[in-house]
Amino acid sequence: MRPVSETAIQGRLAFDNPWWREGRDYRPEFTRRRSYFEPFFKLAAERSVRRAVILMGPRRVGKTVMLQQMVAELIAGGADPKTILYASLDTPVYLDLRLEDFVRLFREVHGHPVRRRLFVLFDEVQYFAGWEIHLKSLVDSYPSIRFVASGSAAAALRMKTRESGSGRFTDFTLPPLSFAEYLRFIGREEELIRKADPGEIVTFATTDIEALNAEFVNYLNYGGYPESVLIPEVRRDAPRYIGGDIIDKVMLRDLPTLYGIADVRELYRLFTTLAHNTSSEVSVQGLAQASGVAKNTLRKYLEYLDAAFLIIRLTRIADTGRRFRRELSFKVHLTNPSLYAALFGSVTADHEAMGRLAETATVAQWQNPHGYMAPIRYARWKHGEVDIVYNHVREQSPLWATEVKWSDRAFHRPNEELAGLVVFCKANPSLLRPPFVTTRTQAGDQTVDGIVVRYVPTSLHCYAIGRTLVFEGPR
Repeated sequence: MRPVSETAIQGRLAFDNPWWREGRDYRPEFTRRRSYFEPFFKLAAERSVRRAVILMGPRRVGKTVMLQQMVAELIAGGADPKTILYASLDTPVYLDLRLEDFVRLFREVHGHPVRRRLFVLFDEVQYFAGWEIHLKSLVDSYPSIRFVASGSAAAALRMKTRESGSGRFTDFTLPPLSFAEYLRFIGREEELIRKADPGEIVTFATTDIEALNAEFVNYLNYGGYPESVLIPEVRRDAPRYIGGDIIDKVMLRDLPTLYGIADVRELYRLFTTLAHNTSSEVSVQGLAQASGVAKNTLRKYLEYLDAAFLIIRLTRIADTGRRFRRELSFKVHLTNPSLYAALFGSVTADHEAMGRLAETATVAQWQNPHGYMAPIRYARWKHGEVDIVYNHVREQSPLWATEVKWSDRAFHRPNEELAGLVVFCKANPSLLRPPFVTTRTQAGDQTVDGIVVRYVPTSLHCYAIGRTLVFEGPR
């Protein structure tokens, strides 16, 4: 049998790059942009630093679409369409190629001279063995080419970029949709959110808390992924879509393929247990005793699940704000609360898991493209706990604290519900602002045992975090 010819490969490249034919008339299939597009494009199009940009993130959050939109933006900005190459490396016809071959074929097809300024975009790069070594070599060998690579099997991408790409790769992480993005995608942001008046204590307010909470529950069930938000057929069967196309592919294909995991059921069982107990404190010792899995194996599994963007682990600190010398316990949150509904079915506003999912959603809003998670921790000591503590990066001192609730009990009975938060605030008088306590519907300030507490509905608080980080940048 004859091997795949270069002519056939060039034909496939031409098919995958329709702008070579359409020229400046090219339009991507999906024009709705993620809110991260502008910072990504600015980074990816910047030529002053000789680095490849590695676009990472969970499955189905829009990485391929973002690359196609990048192409359209480059062309709109004056780039010659024939100076841009896109290659999806999971295409079977490319299996016998090296990354260097794509550059060679690209230059041969269009007759590009060596110093021509080009863009080369590799999608799903992690399935090419040794991709990090070859990509680093390409960056060094072709200073006139801007390389961008993306991939969903983030466990491989994150570890490989750190091991082999020092000084040549810049990571950019595309997280699931924030609640602010979700409201913008469905066209209800202006209807449900308003800028707070000068006399109000918060930046944003809602015009209808019940309607906002209803959308928040929808967001928990399917709102983390653009397709499930925008395509009715996907949304109607979101659990199967998210479970089959995201969780199963990561658990049953990506991680076993990349790391040779023999007992996939063991890993899947661990993830299911963690998902069911999202926002709970766990320890490797406790998980080992409960599951019968060796502690070293569990540590590897946790690293894989974390790197594959399925879970977020938060470090524990004491009531004084200091980290423990030995980190025996930690909190585990799902990266995207929609994963819970995919595994266990959709939730309602009164579902027993809503408290855990509200906390998980709040933590998830802090994901960002440069470092993935903000420096948030949780505090737990013998007689109390605080759900989220934002730490000063260098000094490791608390800057502010948040207690997440999906009820109004803390607003009506603060002395009973907020004893731990009050203790923490008194132990850390350097906090920069009053602590937040999220509720289901109530807002306002109260003084609890000498501590000013700021109440805000959970849905509005999640919106404000995403709006500030994504649309307006960190403050």
